[in-house]
Amino acid sequence: MALAETDGMLVIAGFVLLMLGGEFVVQGAITIANRLKVPPLLIGFTVVAIGTSLPELAVVLEAVSEGTPEIAVGAVLGSNVANVMLVLGTAALLGAASDPGPGIRRDAIAVAVATVILLAAVLIGEIASQFGVLMLLGLAAYYTYSYRASKADGNDVEDSKSWLPDNVKLAIPTTVAGGYMIWTGAQMLVEGATGLATDYGISESVIGLSIVALGTSLPELAVTLVAGLRGQGGVAIGNVLGSNVINILGILGVASTYAGGLIVAPEFAVRDIWIVVLTSGFIVAMLLDERHIGRRVGATMVAGYLAYMVFLYL
Repeated sequence: MALAETDGMLVIAGFVLLMLGGEFVVQGAITIANRLKVPPLLIGFTVVAIGTSLPELAVVLEAVSEGTPEIAVGAVLGSNVANVMLVLGTAALLGAASDPGPGIRRDAIAVAVATVILLAAVLIGEIASQFGVLMLLGLAAYYTYSYRASKADGNDVEDSKSWLPDNVKLAIPTTVAGGYMIWTGAQMLVEGATGLATDYGISESVIGLSIVALGTSLPELAVTLVAGLRGQGGVAIGNVLGSNVINILGILGVASTYAGGLIVAPEFAVRDIWIVVLTSGFIVAMLLDERHIGRRVGATMVAGYLAYMVFLYL
């Protein structure tokens, strides 16, 4: 019991460091980018989207290094389900996921393509390092195309704001400190999650799909709710879609390249990849059909996510 309590404290402390670290990195990077006169649109595409995905990246790389690929793959699959069902569902439940705005159809198609790639990788049972490189190139192409298309459409955004003073000498150490907190938090989270799996006889894949995935999705939840409640529905939905694309093409691409290939446990092909396909396909279909994502839909999505979590532990 003492070991279980220690592992639980490691998980909680890891969550806290991931959240604080992600916030420090995003705010520091925004301040630096503003001082360098980087276009606000580019900040949104890179700093915010990638910044909220740093916890997933740190956890996945740490899990691969520790020889627990089930946690790595489970974290990505579970995070994508959490992003759609919990994060976007909560935003919709609060009435903050309406008016997606221009560019959302493009992002929805990107999610569909990335999900098909993920499905193929899970069914094959492996993500080869060469395929990981192709995934990263695909992500770079997606970002390049999205940026150029948005500039051509004139879809700029307001200047990015940060709670940090407009001082590069303060922003740089803040960003570095945030990065250190993220990696330290990832180490603690993986160690604690692995310990809990051992203590209670829970498979590492289930721990990755639930506890780790939920923890690493908290930055997306925070960003999405703030954007949605400020009336920026397009940012709220776009953050979820962009994060899911990064999770698949970017994080798994980096992990497979870093590890020289990533083995995907067969159990993911039985149930969890189909949950990802179902949830991602549902939201993509609604956006492409220009259907309203209202409170009733949001409540159903959140209830579905909670049911999935209960099902994992049955």
